[in-house]
Amino acid sequence: MRRSFRYLTGFVTEAMLTSLKPQPDGRKARGEKRRAEIIAATLRVIERDGVAGVTHRTVAAEAGVPTPSTTYHFASLDDLLIATLIACARDMATEVYWMIDRARSRGSGGAAEVANLLAEALGPQRGRTMAEYELYLLASRRPELRPAARRWLDVLTSMVRHDDEIAFRVFLAGIDGLLIQGLIDDEPPTSEELRPVVDYLLKPR
Repeated sequence: MRRSFRYLTGFVTEAMLTSLKPQPDGRKARGEKRRAEIIAATLRVIERDGVAGVTHRTVAAEAGVPTPSTTYHFASLDDLLIATLIACARDMATEVYWMIDRARSRGSGGAAEVANLLAEALGPQRGRTMAEYELYLLASRRPELRPAARRWLDVLTSMVRHDDEIAFRVFLAGIDGLLIQGLIDDEPPTSEELRPVVDYLLKPR
């Protein structure tokens, strides 16, 4: 698995992350900024009230914009939820990219960086992590959301060579399990507590 992680560091590029981002021209920059504000507000609503609390009205109130602004940019709630899922995928890919960059610059195998990222997701960013998983689970009932929900996995998997794809998917499944377990713990796990499990997931097979 350490070999897989080294391959990952060699294949991640900023161009891959850029491909997930909208590329607005000057005329559309303001509209893209408003879209981003609405998406961020959607995540805050989910964090506070769950997916069931998402309506154009509640998101508009959270974003501090008129309700017609949300319906202009996202005609349906599905459009809004899909855009939010894609934004989550982009943010996750960006976090992983920089985590790998830090590991590479330190000559690290990556376990410490992964454990720190998980501890952050289950501690200070717990609400955001919970909101993202609510969205992913909603996709299990809403087929139209599934391509967007799978996007982060597809992007991260594309960052490794095909002969490492299975090992990397096993690693990601383990990370998913740690995050889900951490969300139902009374106290969030620390990076020191997570490190031995991450070490095991990265152990060569």
